[in-house]
Amino acid sequence: MKTQLFKSIIFAALTMAAATTVVAQDAKSLDQLLGFVKQGQVDEAKENKQREAAFRNAKAKQGQLLNEAKAMRTAQEKRSAQLEGDFEKNELRVADKQRQLKERLGTLTELFGHLTSTAGDLRGNFGSSLVSAQFPNREAFLDEMIAKMSGAEKLPSIEEIERLWFELQREMTESGRIVTFDAEVSTPSGDKSVRKVLRVGSFNMVTEDGKYLQYVAETGGLNELARQPSGPKVGWAADLASATDGFSPFGVDPTGPTGGTFLSALINTPTLGERFDQGGQIGMAIGIVGVFAILLAVWRLIVLTGVNARVNAQLKSDKANNNNPLGRVLMVHEQNPTMDTETLELKLSEAILREIPNIEFGLNLLKIIAAIAPLMGLLGTVTGMIITFQAITIFGAGDPKAMAGGISGALVTTVLGLLVAIPTVLLHTVTNGQAKKIIHVLDEQSTGLIAEHTEAQLGKA
Repeated sequence: MKTQLFKSIIFAALTMAAATTVVAQDAKSLDQLLGFVKQGQVDEAKENKQREAAFRNAKAKQGQLLNEAKAMRTAQEKRSAQLEGDFEKNELRVADKQRQLKERLGTLTELFGHLTSTAGDLRGNFGSSLVSAQFPNREAFLDEMIAKMSGAEKLPSIEEIERLWFELQREMTESGRIVTFDAEVSTPSGDKSVRKVLRVGSFNMVTEDGKYLQYVAETGGLNELARQPSGPKVGWAADLASATDGFSPFGVDPTGPTGGTFLSALINTPTLGERFDQGGQIGMAIGIVGVFAILLAVWRLIVLTGVNARVNAQLKSDKANNNNPLGRVLMVHEQNPTMDTETLELKLSEAILREIPNIEFGLNLLKIIAAIAPLMGLLGTVTGMIITFQAITIFGAGDPKAMAGGISGALVTTVLGLLVAIPTVLLHTVTNGQAKKIIHVLDEQSTGLIAEHTEAQLGKA
């Protein structure tokens, strides 16, 4: 207040000084100037009185406003005290009402708790059950019922409790039935159409043409599996869809209420051809080597079997035949019956040595393939691990899919190497046994021929 008064006095002084300067400029004489000064003092006195009156009025008004604020504060304090009292009374009243509600509910409180728990579990089952594809939107009723039982304002009605029991009973009943109904099915290409669907309990769903389906809980729709089961399973599903009675074989997926999970995992398992492709170029090379080894072993086994048959026929004949190794060895003696024993022995040994390369042809190559096949598999393993470490360097170790290709290629080449080496070793053993058998017959007959020739020479002597 004092600051405002001081400012007003300064303003009045400045105004008076300005007016005096103007008067001094307009006055023509000293008397005229004196009259102007007196007149200015009278005017300033009136203005000052008016300002003082305005200041007093403002002070009185502010005092009135202060009194009104104090009165309002007092009224609000009284109202606050009254509201606090009402709040305490309401708290006691609410507690009393809750106590009365608890007493009236009695054992129903435990019942409602069990109903809430059952409704929650049933809602989770409905969300993933194949039965929901036939009876959609069953979860909405359960959500409303759970919200009602979770609050304290309303209680579930008898009709709602009976419907909960009905839905639970229907889920159990439908899980053991095989039914046909119309539903919208999405193909792998994204096309949707209403088709006739066969539901086998809560395990599998197939179309009338035998296509296996998967239930999508998020959208409540049915999708055809991108890859259908191999073998007769699709035919089984088609037969079951068209059957009216009796028993039909069918591939049931026992992976819980969702269905299709285990079956989908089996379907997505790579086939033998896909496994072979995972081996890459090294796997292809191992496969080519393995095919060549098998063809070579089979060819040599067939050849040696024929040679063994002709040798057995020669053993039963008294005349040497040129179509088998034994006959060609015996012809050495027939062509030179008079030579001495030492020369005959050398000639027979030379004839046997000429036959051995033809008999053992390809056996060493089979042995080499059996040895290098695991090494080629090891090469593929090392290459696959290099690819895996490169993927880890680029993508890190947090994404298993980035490493799966290299690890799969590494394991596949190892398996391919062993699959080639093991049968090659077995075929080499069998083929080598046939060759050794023929060579043993040649050695045995050559020794017997030398012994007969020696006895003949001694008899002549």
